[in-house]
Amino acid sequence: MSMVPERSAQADPSNGWEAVAAQLIAGRSRIGAATVRTWGRALPAGASVLDLGCGSGVPVSETLIEDGFVVWAIDASPSLVAAFRSRFPGAPVACEAVEASDYFGRTFDGIVAIGLMFLLQPDVQRAVIGGAASALKPGGRFLFTAPREMGTWVDIMTGRQSTSLGDEAYRKALADAGLTVVAEYVDEGDSHYYDASRQESEQIA
Repeated sequence: MSMVPERSAQADPSNGWEAVAAQLIAGRSRIGAATVRTWGRALPAGASVLDLGCGSGVPVSETLIEDGFVVWAIDASPSLVAAFRSRFPGAPVACEAVEASDYFGRTFDGIVAIGLMFLLQPDVQRAVIGGAASALKPGGRFLFTAPREMGTWVDIMTGRQSTSLGDEAYRKALADAGLTVVAEYVDEGDSHYYDASRQESEQIA
């Protein structure tokens, strides 16, 4: 008999995105590309950037690659990873849940998580923030989307519950991980972004 709890055995690591992958690929817009481009100006030329929850790569990885960054990517949906590989054959991509990833066993100048954090359980969100901090080089930047307001809602595409920890909790989780919010953005679709930086002199345990 399996000792894995039934909930875990049936869990979908893509958080519902595999089931709607074709719809997501067909309908992905360019909303957010300008914000990612603005954020990227703080990074060194040719910087390494990890895209967490990359999807098919449009528009986030696409924008980063266009701007000369070296992109690595992670997504738990096999269909979305296949679309990413087809579109960007030179960019390494892993098909795995971000919370279970070792982030390619390396560090990055920047990490982005667009449209991902609030799909995860609160404890998993905090763990991902900690993991991202550990995978950043000193001075590196972490950009992610999450509403400033605390609350829950049903995601339109996946039909699953989404959770925002709220501004105070996100700032605390970032601070606990050794990251400081240095900027915030709102894109054309009214998505809110936190831009956090790892201190140059601090080593993350």
